[in-house]
Formats: sequence, C-alpha cells, structure tokens
Amino acid sequence: MVFTRFLKGAFFYIQLCSLLILANSVSAAEHIAPPTLSIIENSDIEHLLPSDEIKTILAGETEFLSLYSEYMSSDFRGIVLLIPDWNSTPTNNSGMSFLRKELNNLGYTTYAMTVPDIDWQASKINEVIPSESEVTPSSTEKPASSSTTTDAQPQPEKIKDEPHYVNAIEKVSDDVLDNYKINLTSRFNALYQIAIKDSSNIVVIAQGTSAGVLLEHYADFPVQRVNAFISLSSYLPNTKRNKGLNQTTSLVAPALLDIYYANDSTDILMNLKNRQRWVNRNAKFDYRQRQLFGLRNQPDQHARLTKEIDGFLRRLF
Repeated sequence: MVFTRFLKGAFFYIQLCSLLILANSVSAAEHIAPPTLSIIENSDIEHLLPSDEIKTILAGETEFLSLYSEYMSSDFRGIVLLIPDWNSTPTNNSGMSFLRKELNNLGYTTYAMTVPDIDWQASKINEVIPSESEVTPSSTEKPASSSTTTDAQPQPEKIKDEPHYVNAIEKVSDDVLDNYKINLTSRFNALYQIAIKDSSNIVVIAQGTSAGVLLEHYADFPVQRVNAFISLSSYLPNTKRNKGLNQTTSLVAPALLDIYYANDSTDILMNLKNRQRWVNRNAKFDYRQRQLFGLRNQPDQHARLTKEIDGFLRRLF
C-alpha cells in the first residue's frame, strides 16, 4: 500500500516536471515577426491579378511589383507612372485603380507601382549627455572657505534664466520621411528607366505623402525629366516640411496639376492659397489648381478626375 502511494507520488512528480519543462520551452521560443504590409500586398496582387499585368522590377537590391497596362487607343500618347499614397496600394479605390485602366482608353500605357514600407524606427533621438568634466568641478577650482565668503563683498542676486520655448513634437519625424523618400525615389528611378525606353512623354500621377516627397525630389532638378506632374492631395505629415511644400511646389520643372478634394484634411486645404502665392512669385505659369467635390471613391468622382487630367495633358501634347 505504501509502495503504491510512493509510485503514484513519483509519477505525479515526473508529470509536474515535464509540464514545467514544456512551459519553459514554449516561453523561450523565438518571436516571429508578422509579415510586412508589402508582403501581404504583393501576395494579394499575385493571387488576384493576371500574371501578364504584373512586372517585377529591381531597385538596387530590393524587388518590387508594378502593374502594367497597355494603351488601347489608335494614338499612343505616352506613359503614365502611378504612385499611390504611402500605406496604400496601386489598386486602391481613391482613383489609382480607375486611372490605371481608364487612361489606357485615352492612349496612355500605365505603370502602377507598389510603395515601400514605412520604417517607423528610422527616427533617431540624440540625447546630449554632459561630459564628466562638465559635471565634476575641476581640481583647480576649490570651494571657497567660510572665512573668504564672509569677508567678500555681497554678491548680486543671480539673474533668472529667460524662458525658452520647445517646438511641438511632429506627427512624423524628418528621419522617417527621409527614409521613405529615399526608398520611394529609388523605386521611381528604376521604373522611370523602363518607361523612358518606350516613350519620351512621361507623366507622373502621385497621391498624398508620396506626391509630397516626389515634389521635393523634383524641386532639386534631378536628371529624370517628366513632361507633367499631377499631384492628388499632396501632403507631408510634418508641419515644417508641409509648410515648405508650398514653396517647393512652385520650383518643380514639369508642368504641374495640383488636384485636391473639398473634404481633404485641414492641413491640405489651408496651404492651397499659399501655394498659389508662391507660384505667382516664382512665375510658374504651367501650374493649375483644381478642386473636386464629393467622396473620392465614387465612380462619378473618378470620371471627373480623369476628365481633369485628360484636359490638362491635351494642352501639353
């Protein structure tokens, strides 16, 4: 009887040890990061769209997808490069998907590229740590003795430090935007090299933040020349950079059509007058500003967007 109880106790102890070992092994398992947005997006595109529309392009050491759609008109008018907003897809319902096919009927071949992932860890915080010499008084500086203090003349009251002001923390730091800009322009340049082989008429249509960073890119007069740049609600989620975008818009070399929606964010709508003022100052005569009303995902809205773009381009070529 005693031996049987001993066996049961030993068996229970062995089971308990096994469970503890198993629990430790499970908790010690390596963390597996979830797939990035671009991986999910590429998987959906390859699964849902015809293979002949998907082009894999290499930008440096990074591969990305671009959706190719050939012109379906008797006259070939050029190539349009479609760049969606960051954290968006080339098949989004904010105009990109509609333009990708509708512009084919107007004589344009379209390339709609996927955008890079946002590296939110690109932000760098530089903390100023005082050196040891700044914290510890030097050996030559000796504290004054009590007798010296009493004999010395009374010291004037210490002047209070003047108040200083701290800027508000930006929604998105310059480091994050610069990282995205570098990766996006790398992809754009690779796509441009393919497009320029088939036509000398190159049109860029970009959305949101992607449009903002590309406007900054073209304000520096890069080697890649385009005939027209069309921005859809161009914006930078950084107060200082977004304010500077007003002047930047007037410095780009290509003819520029600046389209915005009546229900855009306040940060976009409040800057439109300043953009026009900078355009007048810098005499950019090929700048046009157009407002669209209603929701941007409505079929009628897509038709109005296409009409504005087609009318703008027909004045150029």
